[in-house]
Amino acid sequence: MTTNIITDIDLAASLLMNNDVIAIPTETVYGLAGNALEEVAVRKIYQVKERPLSNPLIVHIAGVSQLELYAIDIPPAARQLAEHFWPGPLTMVLQKHPSVPDLVTSGSPRVAIRIPNHPVALQLLRKLPFPLAAPSANPFGYISPTTAKDVQRMLNGKIPAVLEGGPCAKGIESTIIGFEGNTPVIYRLGVITPDEIIAVAGAVEFRNKQTQAPVAPGMFPSHYAPHTPLVLTDRVSDFIDPSTSAQTAVLAFKEYCKEVPQENQALLSAAGDLHEAAANLYKHLHYLDGLNCKTIIAERVPNEGIGQAINDRLKKAAYR
Repeated sequence: MTTNIITDIDLAASLLMNNDVIAIPTETVYGLAGNALEEVAVRKIYQVKERPLSNPLIVHIAGVSQLELYAIDIPPAARQLAEHFWPGPLTMVLQKHPSVPDLVTSGSPRVAIRIPNHPVALQLLRKLPFPLAAPSANPFGYISPTTAKDVQRMLNGKIPAVLEGGPCAKGIESTIIGFEGNTPVIYRLGVITPDEIIAVAGAVEFRNKQTQAPVAPGMFPSHYAPHTPLVLTDRVSDFIDPSTSAQTAVLAFKEYCKEVPQENQALLSAAGDLHEAAANLYKHLHYLDGLNCKTIIAERVPNEGIGQAINDRLKKAAYR
């Protein structure tokens, strides 16, 4: 089987209704999508990704009106946040409706739900009589894909199709929150910042480290990682060995490193724009990983706004 890049939304819907698994675009990263209500399709997602069954999936729905079909006991703050941020890169972990298979939630009584803000994804979801389970469309633990070509290269022969939607605008995964009573709790940093959540809900707590079984995706300490060993630092020059600089790759925030050949480097944002940096993060990691250098040295970005989520991804990419 060859994995084809397609633009036909009707064909994509037909494949999904046949319990196939395909890749779809979202504003964050490309997702590996299947019918969230059919265990056959959900099991295929885990198998294609080689993802542990203990790591729950995110359910993607077409509109807020569908929320109560898949979640119950929804806190008022969740409704406020949904009204403000959906469609968009915010995932909420809520008490699950009995219609959601336990396989989707890894046996948890809670389900992660969001509405993607991508015209192709939304058009597809509106054609389907079911929601889509869709983790990132890459082998488990590896760099997430932000283009259809990324997916085709990583999963060629494992899925029938990738639905083309162009480069992902945001470039990193959604923020994931749960609730303690009516207070949002951040499980995974992402595009929506803590300050933005506070502005709507009035408060936020943090619990973005895995303790036992993960309650949400993205909580494993090692994730989003290239095959090339990655070192994370505030000062790239501290890790440069002149004798091996030709075998060193650099992911810099906004300025090239003089000690390393420029073709071995990538800038997240020459303008110092953190949103541009997020959009470029995985694209540049894929490029640098393809150089087959001995090491990638990555520079932390300013730890503010979406920079917190970028540094979170880099920290997990560096974990060994």
